[in-house]
Amino acid sequence: MKKILVIGDSCSDVFRYGTCDRLSPEAPVAIMKPTRTTGNGGMAINVHENLLALGVDADIITNDIRPVKTRYVDEVSNQILLRVDEADTIRPITADTLNKIDFGQYDAVVISDYDKGFLSESDVIYISNRHKLIFMDTKKDLSGWALGVKFIKINEKELQRNHDWLLNTYVNNAGHLIATNGKDGAVLDFSERFPITKEHEVRDLSGAGDTFLAGLVASYIKNDDICEAIEFANRCAAWVVSQKGVAVVNPEKI
Repeated sequence: MKKILVIGDSCSDVFRYGTCDRLSPEAPVAIMKPTRTTGNGGMAINVHENLLALGVDADIITNDIRPVKTRYVDEVSNQILLRVDEADTIRPITADTLNKIDFGQYDAVVISDYDKGFLSESDVIYISNRHKLIFMDTKKDLSGWALGVKFIKINEKELQRNHDWLLNTYVNNAGHLIATNGKDGAVLDFSERFPITKEHEVRDLSGAGDTFLAGLVASYIKNDDICEAIEFANRCAAWVVSQKGVAVVNPEKI
């Protein structure tokens, strides 16, 4: 069985659901009566959990002390009323931790970088110098430090911010770009489009990018076909957004 290493920053996702039947007399805001609370690991942990759910043998290196993202959600409409982020900065990975990684035991490395401080640009260079097959989803502004990454996955907003470098430097010289755009699916290297072929009712977009990344990696390491991997990742993400909260993909449902 192929083995994967996930490296990146993680958080704790908390969802506080409740009913909203009236507005506050003090301000034009809804009054929520809490009914239940759910929680799970988010960001890199969510990528890791989705890989495990897809039958991939995966390890993870991430931060122990995690920011908490608490979402207050109307139970009926699933509308997020408020999100509160606490302790949003993450302590960096140590050089000692990086130096102890045996990259040779992994078939691929997945960098899930939310740019909260766990990984620096130089850390990514260090990792890419030690492994040839790297998948990366990052919130950082892209430049030469990312040239060693074979597959970069970003969303449409991040694509627009980094468009010129990706088009003129990365795709022409280094690797492959997968840009996701919600219900419109994904685009490979600015040219080949992969629409969503099986749509589900959208309930919650939280964590969909993590699921897409996990599906992409799980399929690629099995079949070595990036087009097939994007189609599979689309199916994974399309299903997970039909669930409430940050859900883990169910292979039997996709």
